Amino acid sequence: MQGHSALGISRTTGYHHAEALSGRLGHGNWEGKAMDQPAYPVRFAVDYPDRPLNRLTTLFRIFVAIPILIVLGTVSGSSWQWTTTNGDRVTAAGAGGILFAGPLLMILFRQKYPRWWFDWNLELMRFSNRVIAYLALMDDRYPSTDEHQSVHLDYDYPNVAQDLNRWMPLVKWLLAFPHYIILFVLGILAFFTVVIAWFAILFTGRYPQGMFEFVEGILRWYNRVIGYALTLVTDRYPPFRLSA
Repeated sequence: MQGHSALGISRTTGYHHAEALSGRLGHGNWEGKAMDQPAYPVRFAVDYPDRPLNRLTTLFRIFVAIPILIVLGTVSGSSWQWTTTNGDRVTAAGAGGILFAGPLLMILFRQKYPRWWFDWNLELMRFSNRVIAYLALMDDRYPSTDEHQSVHLDYDYPNVAQDLNRWMPLVKWLLAFPHYIILFVLGILAFFTVVIAWFAILFTGRYPQGMFEFVEGILRWYNRVIGYALTLVTDRYPPFRLSA
């Protein structure tokens, strides 16, 4: 009896050791696969406002945002035209904008991406996204020109010689065409989602979290495409997904 008991304990112990070892190996393989898939070089997120939002500024958001939209226009290369009472046409243009041609030529001929050009594009996109998030009712704090607030956008600075193909900037804008079509459709859906959220905030003071995450996902997708095709910070093709 003692022999059978000892044998049973031995087999049970051996089984548990094998199970534990198998679990560790399986977990290790899963971690290895996860580590083999690095994060996309363009990362975007907006903090969900788990608090009552300002209903008054939400009601008049499009009007309240006009001053910051003018500021954004002055640094993003926008232009405006209007006609005076005398029939004269007046045009005003803002300087700046996303740097595309300069980085393209430097990557193509010198295999360099000047750091200050990279920083300019990143900060301009951060500012633009803060304004977009404000218009999309995702935050009721007025957009800052320099503080990140609840909107988080990051690019990995590329080692051009190792990370970027010098010829890709010539065709990436074309390769991203499927994304343009999808983002056009998603943009329409986002508009109606924000309209529904506008009513929800006015009546409840809250932005429905599912709607918030949907709009956030569209903005994340949009920023990945911009990083790939316009600011040229990566050659990795943007994934077709809303999630991080």
